[in-house]
Amino acid sequence: MQIRQIRNATIKIHYGGKIFLVDPWLAPKDGFGCFARLPESIPFKTTDSQKIFISMPICPLPTTVDEILADVDYYIVTHIHPDHIDMEMDGTVGNMLNKETPVLVQNDEDAQVFVRSGFKDVRILPQSGLSIGEITVTNVPARHGVTIPCGSAMGFMMEGEEKTLYLAGDTVWYEQVEENLRRFQPDVIILNACAAELVDFGRLIMDAEDVAQVIAHAPEADIIISHMDNVAHASLSRTSLSEQLELQNLLSRVKIPADGETLSF
Repeated sequence: MQIRQIRNATIKIHYGGKIFLVDPWLAPKDGFGCFARLPESIPFKTTDSQKIFISMPICPLPTTVDEILADVDYYIVTHIHPDHIDMEMDGTVGNMLNKETPVLVQNDEDAQVFVRSGFKDVRILPQSGLSIGEITVTNVPARHGVTIPCGSAMGFMMEGEEKTLYLAGDTVWYEQVEENLRRFQPDVIILNACAAELVDFGRLIMDAEDVAQVIAHAPEADIIISHMDNVAHASLSRTSLSEQLELQNLLSRVKIPADGETLSF
C-alpha cells in the first residue's frame, strides 16, 4: 500500500493493484478565493473574522495536475464541499477530472451532482461494501461537526490482501468512529485533523484530543494526519498539532506527511 499526501484532503492511494484518488481538490493556490466572496445564502462563517479574507487553497499543489491524475482507476469523493472537490458557479464539479473514470460517492444526492457534471460511471458506495477485484471498499459513517453536522459525509474502509485501511473523512470523534475501529480493526488510519471550525456548526473535523482518542482505541495502527495547512477556517497547523501531541507524548504515534510525500505500508 502506498499513500501519497497531495494537498489538504486530496490523497492518492495505491491499494491491491488499483489507484484511487480521494477528494480531488485541484484548484491552483488561491483559486477558490476566500469566505468573504461567498453569497449570504451560504452559511459558512469563520469563528475568527479575519480568516474570511484568507484565500484558499493556501498552498500550491506539490506537482502538476496531469501527474496527480495519471493512472487513476477510481475517484472517491467523501462529500461535496469546495475544499474536497472543485466546484463551479453553475453547480457542476470536478471540471479537471476524467469523466470516464468511475467515481464513488456517499449517496444519491452526491451521485446526481456528478451525473449532471458529465461523469459517465457514478457509483454509490454502500455500507455493505463494494467489490473491486480483490478489494472491498465500504462506506462508513462520519459526523461532520460537533454542534450541527455541516452536511453529510462518509469515511471508508479498504480491505483486501493488503493491510486494512480506514480513511475517516471529515468527522469528529464520536461513537460511530469508535465502532468503525472496533468492527474493522484497521491497520492504517487516515485522519483529517486541522480542527476546522465554522460558527453555526462548531468544530468540523478532528483536533488533537480526537486524534488521541483514535490512538487510544487503535494502539497498534499506523496513523496518518491529513487535511492540514490549506483552509482558512483551520484551528491547527501541522506545527501546532505536532506541539499538542508532543505534550501528550503521542507525536511518535502519528505521521504527518508534507504535501507530495508518499508513505508505504
